[in-house]
Amino acid sequence: MRLARLLGALVAIGRPDVDVVAAFGSGVAAGRSVGNACDLGAPAGRTTTGAVDAAVETFRKIGEHYKAEIIASIPANEDISLYGQGDWFDLCRGPHVPSTGKLGAFKLMKVAGAYWRGDSKNAMLQRIYGTAWADEKALKAYLTRLEEAEKRDHRRLGRELGLFHTQEEAVGSVFWHPKGHTLWRTVENYMRGRLEVAGYVEVKTPQLLDRVLWEKSGHWENYRPNMFIAESEERILAVKPMNCPGHVLIYRQGIKSYRDLPLRMAEFGACHRNEPPGALHGLMRVRAFTQDDAHIFCTEAQVNPETVAFCDLLKSVYADFGFAEIAVKFSDRPSKRVGSDETWDRAEQGLRSAIEGAGLAYTMNPGEGAFYGPKLEFVLRDALGRDWQCGTLQLDFQLPGRLGAEYVGEDGVARAPVMLHRAVLGSFERFIGILIENYAGRFPTWLAPVQAVVMNITDGQAEYVAKAAEFLRNQGLRVETDLRNEKVGFKIREHTLQRVPYLLVAGDRESGSNTLAVRTRNGQDLGAMSLEAIAAGLGREIASRGRIVLEV
Repeated sequence: MRLARLLGALVAIGRPDVDVVAAFGSGVAAGRSVGNACDLGAPAGRTTTGAVDAAVETFRKIGEHYKAEIIASIPANEDISLYGQGDWFDLCRGPHVPSTGKLGAFKLMKVAGAYWRGDSKNAMLQRIYGTAWADEKALKAYLTRLEEAEKRDHRRLGRELGLFHTQEEAVGSVFWHPKGHTLWRTVENYMRGRLEVAGYVEVKTPQLLDRVLWEKSGHWENYRPNMFIAESEERILAVKPMNCPGHVLIYRQGIKSYRDLPLRMAEFGACHRNEPPGALHGLMRVRAFTQDDAHIFCTEAQVNPETVAFCDLLKSVYADFGFAEIAVKFSDRPSKRVGSDETWDRAEQGLRSAIEGAGLAYTMNPGEGAFYGPKLEFVLRDALGRDWQCGTLQLDFQLPGRLGAEYVGEDGVARAPVMLHRAVLGSFERFIGILIENYAGRFPTWLAPVQAVVMNITDGQAEYVAKAAEFLRNQGLRVETDLRNEKVGFKIREHTLQRVPYLLVAGDRESGSNTLAVRTRNGQDLGAMSLEAIAAGLGREIASRGRIVLEV
């Protein structure tokens, strides 16, 4: 009965991200508190301290101690959302339906354990997951997407394709295998080339920096729980969670003039953040990661053109990786921040003007800015219709001044530059995880760790296979050979399962004519082609980022 009431009150239609969740344990029934009023049930208005206290006491009396804790943590100026049905009421989040009779299709999904508030020090509770949709067709489509997402799970494919693994000896870190590291280097080299053309200089900063620097930057006060700490020679050092303070220190070396700006400084910087164990998830959430990080030091007048240039770069990069749909979120000032409201007003207006100048529509993401400035979040959509936030652009009036960065203006007056924090891919680890799932491991040829395998039919072609592979490697292709004493059909099936784009077969006829029989991993037979034609065709395909494919 309790579950039936829960389903009637808390079902979210067409919203898999807010599937019905019930946390049972020590009297907790269900639901989460949010700041928006629900659209059905008991009205929820702006709360006062007295109202919060009354709500806490009400839930404590009925044994809902976890909910009382949730309510107590809500700021007094935010709403408490409640839903009532008959003599039953509970915390809620929308959207809602008045009863289970309005549901076209519903399915219970799973039961799982969950630490209270994601902290392993807290009690283990149980969660019940379900999903509801307007009709059976929509439900079936959603379940199909879930099934496909499971098949594409990057952790499973990472093991099957020999890309990477994780283990307890290095929690939150990744062991990259040869094929995975090849993929990594391909992505890194691509980004390095794009940044060089866009006018960035590449730098490298230390992993350990003194506590004093992090105090000056504001990170010690606002980001300390996420930082790893080390001690040496009676000094407290922090492993860098981000690259920006180090870039400011490089900027400070030597006198800078307005003629030197904009200065675009990039780093493929290794960062570490102390993420909670319960939040870690394969490549998608790690503690050790590398960013395609960069900072643009510029004048206030240069913010708009630099933003436009960055947005153009980002769209072009995403297109090369196969992502066409991009959304933008505008994240304004968080409750915990540095700087005056006047400075934040100026920063938010400046960033808003810049993104409008770039011609991109955006939605608001209130209170999610960085502690030092507002930011734009760029969200891409993958092959399964899932959204991933990757790129960011943050406008910062705070950090350069706090760390003593200056430039001499045209009027001879020294002033602090504006700092644009920006990333296109974000974390390499996470972006590669997205690529794996988007392509289901079937990477376009330019990204594939192994682009082609040359194999023989009998031992008589072994020498020719070795020479053919060497020729293709000399043309810059990533090619392997398979000379095992196995039937060629077995070899083709095995490399097809490994998602190798092209399978090149040599028999007596091919070795005699200096050709190879070309097959794709999709089973298409392209016939016999000369080594020169194969090299030229694959070269065109790689150069076009898969927009042109090998043809006979």
